[in-house]
Amino acid sequence: MSMHWAALLTDVACDSSPRINPRGVAVWALQFTPRVAQKGQTVWLEVAQSMRLFGGEDPLHQRVETGAAELGIKALAWAPTSLAALACARMGIRDGFAAPLSQLLDPLPIASMDAVNAHQATLARLGCQTLADVRKLPRGGISRRFDNQLLLALDQAYGLRPECYPWVTLPDSFSAKLELPGRVDTAPALMFGARRLLLQMGGWLAARQCGVTAFTLHWGHDAMRARDAGAGGEITVRTAQPTQNVDHLCRLLGENLAKVQLLAPAGELVLSATEITPFIETSRSLLPDARANGEALNQVLERIEARLGKKRVLRPLLVEDTRMAWMAHWQPMNAKRSATRARQVSGPQPTWILKNPLQLDVKGECPLYQGPLQLLLGPERIEGGWWHRVNDAEGGQQSLQVARDYWVALSQHAGVLWIFQQRLPRNEAACWYLHGIFA
Repeated sequence: MSMHWAALLTDVACDSSPRINPRGVAVWALQFTPRVAQKGQTVWLEVAQSMRLFGGEDPLHQRVETGAAELGIKALAWAPTSLAALACARMGIRDGFAAPLSQLLDPLPIASMDAVNAHQATLARLGCQTLADVRKLPRGGISRRFDNQLLLALDQAYGLRPECYPWVTLPDSFSAKLELPGRVDTAPALMFGARRLLLQMGGWLAARQCGVTAFTLHWGHDAMRARDAGAGGEITVRTAQPTQNVDHLCRLLGENLAKVQLLAPAGELVLSATEITPFIETSRSLLPDARANGEALNQVLERIEARLGKKRVLRPLLVEDTRMAWMAHWQPMNAKRSATRARQVSGPQPTWILKNPLQLDVKGECPLYQGPLQLLLGPERIEGGWWHRVNDAEGGQQSLQVARDYWVALSQHAGVLWIFQQRLPRNEAACWYLHGIFA
């Protein structure tokens, strides 16, 4: 099985940045893979089994490299073996997959590998300057003159022997410390170091599949402080919902730090996750995956109805009616359907209709809607509804009979509209109404 290693050097950091804690970086890296190892100032990630989870090699590389840069890590490399990745990171080679391992490692100097560099003085007297020079020496002579770690390291770096590391375990609680590079006099200036710690906490939360609802930032005062300033101060930030979003947590912390005044310059920070809540994964869709479990559409709709209630799962039913507002009737999913089939209405029908028609202004007998309307087609006379009665507010019944002349009109700004004019007695002025819009 091919391996895919990343090596992060925490002792090679960006200029003017706080010293990086390799243990904190290792905990942060657990969000990408459970195969994280740490030795000295180096953190390794083996991500071959995690690529599909993050969308492939390039997206995973981008996420790891972006997060490492925010943590202040400057030296990072990818390679098929961990020692090859470490050697490449030390030499400034980012992609260890660009060439076969022998072509990649042979030109590198002895100092690129610790087990070889431990015998640098002796190897130099033998005329060895690169890893290729060391590999040319007789293996029997190397094993007798040097310890067995030299040959083992070379074989592991070149992929000839398996590599074995004790993996970093995820701690049950999160608390990380950061020493600031200089004295910080104002609370908002603590955000530079606090973001590093929040990034580590975000990785820990992702690995634990939890969200934080409260965290505490403690700052320790510099030794050169007034007696009444105390050893330090702290602030606790709470969130309305569990979250892993580092940017959101940074914004909340920044808003709170803006109200704090330091009693003395701060020299170190400690961030602790005080309250965490497990994320309970629930479906964000009302539609189960019918294709995956073989359910029919009716069974899927029944499950949705069981979740939301019968009054919230309705289906449209065409009704034999000349009035467009009542051509479609919404009824519960399991209600009995009518045996009759509605006839198709002749004439243009709008895509959208207004629930309550909008009365239009009129200028010189011309209806207005975002300007004058040009009548294109009509009139289409619709009458009916004398049989349709509903209860009114006074306890009586009201007829929903309509008598209208519909037109298709054109607006320069609103497009094609569906308007109508009420049929009124001759001595009354006719009003125009907007009832629908053609998409």
